[in-house]
Amino acid sequence: MLDVLEIATTVIVGLMVGVELSVAFVMNPIFSALPEDSGQQARSHGGRMLGAAMPVWYIGSLVLVAVWAVAGRGHDGAGLVVTAGVLLLVSVVMSILLLVPINNRGKTWTPENRPEDWKEQTKRWDRYHYVRVAVIVAAFTLLVTALA
Repeated sequence: MLDVLEIATTVIVGLMVGVELSVAFVMNPIFSALPEDSGQQARSHGGRMLGAAMPVWYIGSLVLVAVWAVAGRGHDGAGLVVTAGVLLLVSVVMSILLLVPINNRGKTWTPENRPEDWKEQTKRWDRYHYVRVAVIVAAFTLLVTALA
C-alpha cells in the first residue's frame, strides 16, 4: 500500500510542477507577447482559473507527502520525503503571503480598471513564481530520489 501512496504522490506533485513550469516559462511569456491588452486579459483569466484549482493541488500535495512521511518513517528515503514536505510547506506559505494577494488583485483587472502599476505587479508575481517553481522542483526531485 505504501508503494501506491508513493507513486500517486509523486505523480500528483510532478503534474503540479509541470503546470507551474508551463505557467512560468510558456504561458506567461506568450501572454506578455500578445498585442495591446490581450496579455493582461489572458493573465486575469488564468488567475481566475488556476487560482481556483491550485490551492487544492498545493494543499493536497502537501497532505499526501505528509501521509507518506508518516507511513514511510523508518524506510529508506524518509528524510528526503520529510524535506520535500518542508519545501512544499514553504511553497504554500510563499503562495499565501506573496503570490495570492497579487493574483487576487490581478484576476479582477480589466483594461478599464487596472492600476497604473499593473505591469510592475505582474513582474513581481513572476519573480515570486520563479522562486516558488524552484522550491517545488526541488521538492519533486527529492520525492523521485526517495523512490529510487
